[in-house]
Amino acid sequence: LSQSYTFYWINNSLWAELDVKSAKQLIAQNEVIKAFSNKKQHLQTIKPRFHQSKKTVKQILWNINLIKAPEVWAQGIKGQGVLIAGQDTGYQWNHAALKNQYAGWDGSNVDHNYHWHDAIANPIINCGTANQPESCDDHGHGSHTMGTMVGDDGAGNQIGVAPDAKWIGCRNMNQGAGTPATYTECFQFFMQPTDLSGNNPDVSKAPSIINNSWGCDATEGCINPNALESVVNNVVDAGILVVAAAGNSGPGCNTVESPIAIYHKSLTIGSTKQDETISIFSSQGGVTADSSGRLKPDLVAPGSGIKSVNIYGGYITFDGTSMASPHVAGVAALMLSANPAMQGKPKIIKQVLLRTAQIRASQQTCSQIPGSQIPNNTFGWGRVDALAAVNQIKDIIFLDNFANF
Repeated sequence: LSQSYTFYWINNSLWAELDVKSAKQLIAQNEVIKAFSNKKQHLQTIKPRFHQSKKTVKQILWNINLIKAPEVWAQGIKGQGVLIAGQDTGYQWNHAALKNQYAGWDGSNVDHNYHWHDAIANPIINCGTANQPESCDDHGHGSHTMGTMVGDDGAGNQIGVAPDAKWIGCRNMNQGAGTPATYTECFQFFMQPTDLSGNNPDVSKAPSIINNSWGCDATEGCINPNALESVVNNVVDAGILVVAAAGNSGPGCNTVESPIAIYHKSLTIGSTKQDETISIFSSQGGVTADSSGRLKPDLVAPGSGIKSVNIYGGYITFDGTSMASPHVAGVAALMLSANPAMQGKPKIIKQVLLRTAQIRASQQTCSQIPGSQIPNNTFGWGRVDALAAVNQIKDIIFLDNFANF
């Protein structure tokens, strides 16, 4: 029916470019369970506040201090031994705050095999070439998020939560626009990384954590809210923690509305300001897009006024739940560094993060759940606390009590 198609084993799906008649014929086949659109999506972010680029930060930033990451570092736990991943607009791998943490850099040479994948076949602008063989970022959003996860230039600019973790990346958006197929392709790459030609898969090189600072709404292609649910479920069931930005459609109720933030197995993160009040843009639950009424977000983290990597050099400040979710991904890396036995156990990591969060109440009632209740649909279980999460995960030896998580 089509010369243009791609099979994704991650959830037994097929992308195909078809005319209307052929599409109807294909969908009518008994073997086809569901069919979805694959139009372009747009990342969930607030327009960044562009301050003059500064070559140095020379301090531990307020957001890193707020979640108590430095107290964890003081224990000698900085993310060492953990591989973290992000799928986004790409990553400027050789930025000073990211280079030494890139899994493809050995201190002298770079190797992008198994560490980088470009799911964009026909880029709008020249971010290298189509299916770029070298990690790049055509927007700046992705690099900013990775900086919050692991950023440290070794010269006093400690912008990341887990500066000794290693990272790999996948470009799922073209100038901020992706499709369900590109998101699926990146998830598939992370489950079983390949060389740059897409061959010789090696599951041993899979990350333990994936940050996802993007959304996929109905008007832009995810007409069915469950379009990516089986993908997320399979990734989590394979032992990888999936962290997702809640979206920037707040402050109203029922505004956590886009995949993958709406899914049960996603760890969904809202945004707070420096004074720990909710960011006005932070999406709130419950989830009505799939009629589940599911409570979301799960947690919150700093997302207003976050300084991190600028792809043009130095650092820049962005706002968004996109900036909040990398904090939690970084805390998860600290937890795995503290207790490597928890590698491959994302459900336990998630539950410890929820149980150790700093409780935050809201004056807003959403989906008949008062903001005074914990969890609630504004802050979830509360604001992430790196020190409390790490201290609790270190004590987990026997897993019987976590069997149902």
